[in-house]
Amino acid sequence: MRLPRNISAKQLIRKLREFGYEPTRQSGSHIRLTTERDGQHHITIPQQKQLTIGKINAVLWEMVHHFGIARPDLVKQLFG
Repeated sequence: MRLPRNISAKQLIRKLREFGYEPTRQSGSHIRLTTERDGQHHITIPQQKQLTIGKINAVLWEMVHHFGIARPDLVKQLFG
């Protein structure tokens, strides 16, 4: 499955809530999300109308390493 090409930071944050991520702080144009699921984990996302594929991919890899989920399964859960 391909990653979406037109997803905003707001949309990604909404999707990450399925994994327990909640905004904990904002510094300038960057939003920090934190989850307590499977131990505490933080992700920082720039607040943009359209995130780059590289940034989306970086967030996914961080989640893969934290949760131990296969990347294709994670993509399917979030965007499938």
